Amino acid sequence: MEKLKQRWGIDSNFQIIVICIVFAITGSSSVYVAKPFLQWIGLSKAAFPDGILGGFLYWTLRILLIFPFYQVLLVVYGWLFGQFKFFWNFEKKMLSRMGLGFLFK
Repeated sequence: MEKLKQRWGIDSNFQIIVICIVFAITGSSSVYVAKPFLQWIGLSKAAFPDGILGGFLYWTLRILLIFPFYQVLLVVYGWLFGQFKFFWNFEKKMLSRMGLGFLFK
């Protein structure tokens, strides 16, 4: 536990619990939000052809949509739970490792 606190730069075990809760809520809600969003833009599962290719296209698009929802929701939930600074730094670090660091300059 001490290694995790040192690595993340946090002080208490309570912060670790809050951070883990935020990660859990963010993952679940980003998956939950992607389906209605696809339907809202007119790309429900019925819009894709039946068979393996249609299912593959639908799930690929849905997974690609989950990523930006996750990024936004992570910072929002971090703010709601009082850990904005941690999650904002986490976002910047993660996106810069993915080659998207130019977004923060």
